[in-house]
Amino acid sequence: MGDTGDGSSSAAQSAQDQTNQQKRGFLSRLFASGTSSGRPATTVANGISSTANGHTLSPAGGMLNLNRVRLQEVAVPRADIISVPIDISLDDLVGNFRKSGLTRLPVFTDTLDTPIGFIHLKDLALKHGFANTGATFDLGSMLRPLLFAPPSMPIGVLLQKMQNDRIHMALVIDEYGGVDGLVTIEDLIEQVIGEIEDEHDATEQSLWTEEKPGIFTMASRASLSDFEAEIGRRLVDLEPEDEVDTLGGLVFLLAGRVPQRGEVIHHEGGVEFEVLEADPRRIKRLKVVLPPLSRAG
Repeated sequence: MGDTGDGSSSAAQSAQDQTNQQKRGFLSRLFASGTSSGRPATTVANGISSTANGHTLSPAGGMLNLNRVRLQEVAVPRADIISVPIDISLDDLVGNFRKSGLTRLPVFTDTLDTPIGFIHLKDLALKHGFANTGATFDLGSMLRPLLFAPPSMPIGVLLQKMQNDRIHMALVIDEYGGVDGLVTIEDLIEQVIGEIEDEHDATEQSLWTEEKPGIFTMASRASLSDFEAEIGRRLVDLEPEDEVDTLGGLVFLLAGRVPQRGEVIHHEGGVEFEVLEADPRRIKRLKVVLPPLSRAG
């Protein structure tokens, strides 16, 4: 009888453990796999991967980013945050959504330093967008709460907070209470698994296309060595520790930062890189113009 009781107890415990495992969210499991012995891994001060160069993070490196990458490194800078005042009109709000292509916008009272929540495009569409219901426009009644986090917080900590609270947007707040930046759950997940492209992102049939002789349109993640072989010339000669693998990485290195859309970066060999598409954290698409002699060759 004693053996039967122990067996039943063990079986019950095993079933309970399995149930608990199933209840754990995806982000919790993801965060746990980036730690050891259930404790956060030691933060690495140097060697933090940047997505500005178009690299796709490897699974191992991506998991480490949960603990070593800080919010200040991935947040959209304050100057690039698109937000709206609480007293904005319906037409202007719709115009902001349409122009930005975003689905969530922070809402403030006087300035961005006094945020009161964010408006989700879905909430606006459900109440005002599908039919002329005659409903009075009241932005305050549609606001969702924001999270607030310090710039030094590891991205893994905020990911868990976002999952637990079911809030997918956070403002990064400085020591004086001012808004320093903005992050979404997608921004943070991309630091782990690489860039996420949804159905609204432009699809690319090829990593580069030669529009005219010597003029290429290309994805920033295109292989630098492959493109050098295509044009028959070297674009970079770096020390091993400075190695870059993509065209976006080369442009980031030349500029010393993430250049803005429309900016032209000049190579000492006469090649011009025009940024066709970029966000505050990474380059996405480039136009590459070779010098005339290279075209003729």
